[in-house]
Amino acid sequence: MPPPNSNNAFRFSTEHYGERDRLSAWRDIFGRTVVGLDIDPLTPERFRSEATVCGFPGLGLLVGKTSAVHLSHSSGLIVDDDLSFAVAPAERWTATQLGRTAVLGPGDGILMWNGVVGQMTLPTATRFDTFRVPFAAIDPLVPDLTAKVATRLSAASPALQLLSQYLQIFRNTPVTWGPELQRLAAIHVHDLLAMVLGASPDAAEMAAARGVRAARLHAIKADIAANLDSADLSVATVAAQHGVTPRYVQILFEEDGTTFTEFVLGERLTRAYQMLIDPGSAARKIGAIAYEAGFGDLSYFNKAFRRRFGGTPSDVRASGLREAAPRRSGRDAEE
Repeated sequence: MPPPNSNNAFRFSTEHYGERDRLSAWRDIFGRTVVGLDIDPLTPERFRSEATVCGFPGLGLLVGKTSAVHLSHSSGLIVDDDLSFAVAPAERWTATQLGRTAVLGPGDGILMWNGVVGQMTLPTATRFDTFRVPFAAIDPLVPDLTAKVATRLSAASPALQLLSQYLQIFRNTPVTWGPELQRLAAIHVHDLLAMVLGASPDAAEMAAARGVRAARLHAIKADIAANLDSADLSVATVAAQHGVTPRYVQILFEEDGTTFTEFVLGERLTRAYQMLIDPGSAARKIGAIAYEAGFGDLSYFNKAFRRRFGGTPSDVRASGLREAAPRRSGRDAEE
């Protein structure tokens, strides 16, 4: 993985190499050079892998997928004492370090220490999320930090669930992060990792005010986006789903510069807009689109839509279809 102070993002894939050189190139370029690991596929003839890596100050990130593989961090590959954390949906994957072997299941997490030798086996093809942070950033937050290395961190842990959800930001948001967002992302990940590992009381209190709140808000927004068409979507139902009070949810949105109601309305309007300009939805009635976006009152939908986008749903649909027509004609000509 690139050094934590790198501001670059790179995508690596075995598909970038010819069949003959694929495995050796992946081992040398990605394995030993980029992530500091010896890579031994369990099925070399069918091995495929890809990953996107990027670095922020204090945080290196890697998301990707791989065929079944055994990974080794040998003494010759030790270049720093950073901590690496990984989570994957694989069945019965294992990690060994400091004389301990952890057997993990889907969604479990594992902390590894780059300053000592270690091994990991992913027995089936899987996607994965992993990151690295400086040892010195986490050590003051977690008592007896090295005792947490190579121990199973259960997928059932609420703290790990929050961390995993927060990591989806980096998987699902292919944008350039400015310096301030990079700094905040690193702080949030440090806080969430400390909570997963067992933060000290002072560190837990600090994390609750920073990283945990940020991760909770992200999880709540994702939950809202997945349930926009639900008639039961409310601050009370969302709060119950996440095990917090309705007032806590309201405070999170207020700190984000909006309200729960405004956010839900904005998401529903955006969904309706996207469907209206989609040529594939051209035959659908506007009322059906409004209903699918979560609106039960067509008159209210029309008024809110016009305030947000400066035109009626019919106007926006007509404009979107006119813009889409030349693009479609160009593709048809190419075909």
